[in-house]
Amino acid sequence: MVGLDEILRQIAIEESAKKAARKKCFISFYGGDTDEVNTFVKDFSDVFIAKVIGVSEGDDFIDSNDSDYVMKRIREKYLGDSTVTICMIGSCTHSRRYIDWELKTTLRQGTYTPNGLIGIVLPSLGNSSHLPQRFKDNWNRDDESKGYALYRSYPTSKDQLMGWIESAFDRRKTHSKYISNSQDMFKNNHKCFVHKETH
Repeated sequence: MVGLDEILRQIAIEESAKKAARKKCFISFYGGDTDEVNTFVKDFSDVFIAKVIGVSEGDDFIDSNDSDYVMKRIREKYLGDSTVTICMIGSCTHSRRYIDWELKTTLRQGTYTPNGLIGIVLPSLGNSSHLPQRFKDNWNRDDESKGYALYRSYPTSKDQLMGWIESAFDRRKTHSKYISNSQDMFKNNHKCFVHKETH
């Protein structure tokens, strides 16, 4: 018969392993969705290690016409050593140039291993959203096994989100051939549309 001390020791080992396995995730989001994103990060803080500050008007590279330089600076300053990017999809995420830049950097191959990519619809939108074009180009709606990005409704459990993060992490090697990232970076914000994609 296993004693209580042994059960507690095993639980402690399992909890430690879960914490050690947490991936560093860059959270890409539109500033207008800050409250919902903060709730997401707080509610799931023991599932991943969040990097949540993104490109802003104060960055010294935003007026550069050199896209390689811009992507390099975003990687160094924001994505850093993260391995998965979670794009929190709200009503106007698709139209923001900084989101496009962060996604382009996420998907960049060559010097860096690309980050895994998950799009998660914020609760305020229900089960549908207008996807950023660069994200849409990397998600295969008909057969997700033939695309790079994962697109999901808001998670209902920590285990569910952890599974998504692990899948996105693995796809960096298994699905990188599906990356589509040759499009030019947005120069300006685009119009915020109402049309939505349903998951």
